[in-house]
Amino acid sequence: MAYESVDKLQNALGEQVFHYTQDKKKAAGRALGTMVEIITYYLLKSWGFNNSTSIERGLVEYGNEEISHNVEYSLHPIIKDYEVIILNDGNSITSTKILNALKQITDISKFEKKTNNLLDKHNILRNACTIAESIDTFLLTSFKSFGQVDHKLYIFEQFQKPYAMFECKRVGVEEGTLKGPQTIEKAKQGAYVAKAASSLQKIRTDNGEKYGIIYRSDNQPYIKPYVELMEEIIYSSDSELLKKFILTVGVVSNHGNWFTAENQNKELKVLAQSYDWLIFLTDYGLAQFIDDLIFNPAPEYICVQQDFKNSYSANKKRNVFTKVRMDLDADMALLKYFTENLSRIEKWFNVIAPETKSLDDLKNEITELRSKNWRGIL
Repeated sequence: MAYESVDKLQNALGEQVFHYTQDKKKAAGRALGTMVEIITYYLLKSWGFNNSTSIERGLVEYGNEEISHNVEYSLHPIIKDYEVIILNDGNSITSTKILNALKQITDISKFEKKTNNLLDKHNILRNACTIAESIDTFLLTSFKSFGQVDHKLYIFEQFQKPYAMFECKRVGVEEGTLKGPQTIEKAKQGAYVAKAASSLQKIRTDNGEKYGIIYRSDNQPYIKPYVELMEEIIYSSDSELLKKFILTVGVVSNHGNWFTAENQNKELKVLAQSYDWLIFLTDYGLAQFIDDLIFNPAPEYICVQQDFKNSYSANKKRNVFTKVRMDLDADMALLKYFTENLSRIEKWFNVIAPETKSLDDLKNEITELRSKNWRGIL
């Protein structure tokens, strides 16, 4: 199914799914924003970062810990991992049940319990489920395997401080306008968080060249061309450079807001100069995802279509198609879709910044950061 633009796709989604709403295009636009988040999350899962990824955690500003910002996805160092077995009694798998199993094998007295359910009685999965927190670390749980009698779970203790963050930005276009009225505001919000998150700061020379500056613990500045310094930090074992560094990645979609023909709008330039990485989910990629899973799914993906429509129907009971809460069958189907089509899905993305890099380079950089000895660094 071909569409001239994401705007046309949004109209089609509005007609097919959101026809009952007062503003079907706006409702479809919100759903498209959710899809961009879901695509990003399942891409990270397919890259092997499921057990490192948290959702909507507060990220404190570098050098200003009084202010924090929730970001879509943050990737955290794993310092310990455990496996527990939970009885499959048909009831919710609560944090209490999981922690009771965990305390049989390790001391958890430093942690404060959260009230999240990994899986509720309606078979709704909580992605990146945090079950407890301490001052410096937290516990995240996920399924290892499912059984008729019992389930096996992973539990990961992670540092609060992440090594990378991903944020998704999308703004729809209203009828009769060329771009979304909130586009510049969203760009400014994203730019502020991207610039405030990491110890690697951006500065400009008189002739416009972008340099990076990072301070060591003795407050001595270290300055180099930005991408060169970023790469040096990522592939370094120097704890002084790595300790407060966070790789910032922005994911944007919709040509109508960020591009005019082949030229970047001001808003996209703002984002490209703020995030370490800015990647663009193409119109084709978003349309392909919707066509494959929502409009014309193969039999193995019908559950995704059903859960999406049930979540957005006029008489919906609950939304089970979000980055946080996902029907278990739909989660498995999405993982299958992304795993089996990963090379094709990766082609949905264009790298806006850094200009000379590819998506494989991004994957390599976050893999390198994950491999660091964070216990020794932090």
